[in-house]
Formats: sequence, C-alpha cells, structure tokens
Amino acid sequence: MLFIPYGTDEASPRRAFPYINVFIVVANLIAFFVEYSVLATQGEAAFERLVAHYSFIPNSLEGNFLQVGLLTSLFLHAGIVHIIGNMLYLLPFGDNVEDRLGPIRYLLFYLICGVAANLIFALFNRHSNVPLIGASGAIAGVLGGYLALHPTHSSVKGIVWIVIFFFRLRLPAILFIGYWFIMQLFNTVATLGAANTVASGGVAFLAHVGGFVVGLVLAPILAKRNSQPATR
Repeated sequence: MLFIPYGTDEASPRRAFPYINVFIVVANLIAFFVEYSVLATQGEAAFERLVAHYSFIPNSLEGNFLQVGLLTSLFLHAGIVHIIGNMLYLLPFGDNVEDRLGPIRYLLFYLICGVAANLIFALFNRHSNVPLIGASGAIAGVLGGYLALHPTHSSVKGIVWIVIFFFRLRLPAILFIGYWFIMQLFNTVATLGAANTVASGGVAFLAHVGGFVVGLVLAPILAKRNSQPATR
C-alpha cells in the first residue's frame, strides 16, 4: 500500500501564492535536468565528478565547515523516483509553512533545515565518504514545521494505491506525519553504527530525523516573529 499526498486542509485558508516553494521545486527540477544532461552527453565519469563536487561528503567536513556541498547537495537527486518522491512531499506542505513564515523566512528555514540535517548526519558518520545528496533533510524540516504550526484541525489529502486499485483518503496531519517520523526514527535506530548510507539502502534516515526536529523547533519561532506588528 502506498499513500501519495497531494494536498492539505487547514482551519484557515492560505493567504498568498507560495512563490518560494514553487521556486524551490523548479530549482530542484532544473538541477536534476542538468545532472542527467551531463550523464547523457558526457558520460558516467563526468556525472560522478559533478556529484562529487556538489554533494556533501561527511568525512571532508573536518576543518572545513564552509563547504558549498552543504547547500548544493540539497538540490541534487539520485534518480527520477528520488526527486518525484521528494517533490510530492514538498508541494502540499511547503506552501502552508511559507504562508505562516513569509517568503524570506521560509527560504531561510528550508535551507537551515537542510544544512542542519547534513551536519547532524555527519556528526554520527564522521568517517563516511559516501556523497550525501537530496532535498529529504530540508523537506523533513518542512514536515516538522508544518506539524508544529498545524498540530490540530488539519488533514492530509492523498491517493491510496494498492496494487491496481486507487482511492482518495483524508488522514489527520498529526497521524500521517507522526507515522512518517516514527518510521524514520525506527530506521535510524536500525542502522546505527553503519559506516555509510549504503548499509541503510542508500537512505540517510538520520538526516531526516535531524531535519524534522530542527523544523519542529524553528518554525514556531520564525512564525511568531513574522506575526509581530510592524512599527513606525
């Protein structure tokens, strides 16, 4: 069974168009197109050099915290399923988080969650030389932020896919996101001590958990500041 989210329902309607969330999705799609254009036109060796240069590698962090890969890795993906899965989670939740934080704070929030997820993963995998790529850590922060800002009176609309059958379903957001987080936590514990993400099927579950917790804490702080009245 697969649940594919495509929207959310909140107690209050969205106030503005989510320009930044759309921009982030488009930026990810453009980066993915560039990645696989390099693969198609220049070959696998050129593709691997590009990934190595713009990904985040935990064991290269020591003594060099200002790495471009901490940010650029958030826009690289390992394949079509990877990017589609990430964007399907970003689209329905990111727009509402942006609406509460405002566009500039949302962009900072997204990037901070992604960088923090990378750093938290590196903290427990300091000797890993496997490139870390993907928006999952940042999107986990968005899920945490959404849950913090909409703990009740919100639901997730999605399509349930069971073999050849499809039907629509609404789930309480706290149930859907809570289950997602518990699964990430379970997989993190199951892969503790692994030298790299290959041991966990190529998925950095710890980065998901770290990004989620950062988003859960950071979103209410930024939302509160955004709601303060302007002074003259």
